[in-house]
Amino acid sequence: MSREALKTYLNDHLAGSVLAIELCERTIGENEGTPFAARLARLLEEIRKDQTVLKGVIEAIGAGQNPLKKAGAWLAAQAGRLKLGGTDEPGELSRLELLEMLSTGIHGKGALWRALRVVVARHEELRGVDLDLLERRATEQHEEVEVMRLEAAKAAL
Repeated sequence: MSREALKTYLNDHLAGSVLAIELCERTIGENEGTPFAARLARLLEEIRKDQTVLKGVIEAIGAGQNPLKKAGAWLAAQAGRLKLGGTDEPGELSRLELLEMLSTGIHGKGALWRALRVVVARHEELRGVDLDLLERRATEQHEEVEVMRLEAAKAAL
């Protein structure tokens, strides 16, 4: 992976994390006081930790964060308010669709950590990052979201 490609790749994943955090925060607010909101809040904290690691990697390679990509992700999250579940009101279908988006994003995050593992020899800045731990955490997050997703599917469909 060239240095420029790495910078772009990392910023693409950072934008994805911005989208995930925005969607989680909104959904937690819409479901305040419920067990679902509590479960999603725990997941959100892990996503934030992973985002912090990613920001550190971006800084370590001297890339800088791409504000346009982050803003685009934020706008996508706002547009998602209109689409999820086909209504502005939160409901079971919007919960299912949110969880499917999170599942896809978390799967991509695991792919990010695996991709970085295979190029760590060319990018010494990555050597201090515990990519095995991050990949395991992504797998655990994906499994947790899958349980919630199937519960939502049962309720919505």
